[in-house]
Amino acid sequence: QVQLVESGGGLVQAGGSLSLSCSAAGHTFASVDMGWFRQAPGKEREFIATITRGGGNTYYADSVKGRFSISLDGGANTVYLQMNSLTVEDTAVYYCAASLGSWRGTGADPRRPGDYNYWGQGTQVTVSG
Repeated sequence: QVQLVESGGGLVQAGGSLSLSCSAAGHTFASVDMGWFRQAPGKEREFIATITRGGGNTYYADSVKGRFSISLDGGANTVYLQMNSLTVEDTAVYYCAASLGSWRGTGADPRRPGDYNYWGQGTQVTVSG
């Protein structure tokens, strides 16, 4: 089992920045891939970014590329999402997720919610215009 707890959400003005954190217990980052997703009201859960085990590779959604950055601190068992140049369209509940790697060998990037085995409870990010 992997337990994930997000923090850092809140209210920010458009153009501002926010940093989310996700602390993990139960697995080290050497054995899981870590991702961030978001879900706005009435919309499907959307892939944001992933960092593969040990920080080997990163993947980003086109909608956040160049604005968001995912990183991890293995010593603190924490993964971060730095969000810059926020817009009102970034308003959503943000979820941290961990993947045991079922996507490996499929030829696809780990961008689907089904690629992830464990989820945090989510943290609200609201961007005001």
